[in-house]
Amino acid sequence: MTSAFFASIAATGFMVAFLHAALPTHWLPFVLVGRAQKWSAGRTLGVTLLAGLGHVALTILLGLVLVIAGLALEPRLGHLFHWIVGGLMVAVGLFYIARGRHSHALPEAGRRTYASDRAAITALVVLLTLSPCEAFLPYYLAGMKHGWGAFLLLSLVLLAATAAGMLLFTGLSLAGVKRLNLDWLERYEETILGAALVLVGLAVAFLKT
Repeated sequence: MTSAFFASIAATGFMVAFLHAALPTHWLPFVLVGRAQKWSAGRTLGVTLLAGLGHVALTILLGLVLVIAGLALEPRLGHLFHWIVGGLMVAVGLFYIARGRHSHALPEAGRRTYASDRAAITALVVLLTLSPCEAFLPYYLAGMKHGWGAFLLLSLVLLAATAAGMLLFTGLSLAGVKRLNLDWLERYEETILGAALVLVGLAVAFLKT
């Protein structure tokens, strides 16, 4: 697996994480709760970023577990390992495509007011933290051959993409941009993520390391 190919994995991972973060479930609740609690734009963006950090932290932790398991299995699987990783990514991608009709309901946190700002912030952070970006996890396995430096780089890619997506769309909504027209993204998000996973999985399987 060449450095150029790893760069393509990182770039595709950024796209996947950004599209995932652009879903209304990842920013609209913060806008609605912020308005209900009469928060300033700065405070709303701060809470959004805090929840995003929790979201990313749990995803990284799950990715770490996945990589450690992969490192333990790789010596036993030998030259078959890249086929298994590629096949796993393709299988996950096909699962996402098949589940493309799944609807993303707006969390209840976006539909109610809270007695205190602390309760509102806690609810928002916990809800997002406990829903990690599972679509990004296979990218950790795909980059495993490049060592822990690749794991760190992919984690930074995840952080940057998630923060960019959440803060961008929260900020646009707070600024009064009403017609973001993201219905298509919510409708086709899983199909897009699935297609990206299938393509990267095929590349991992057929491109020798």
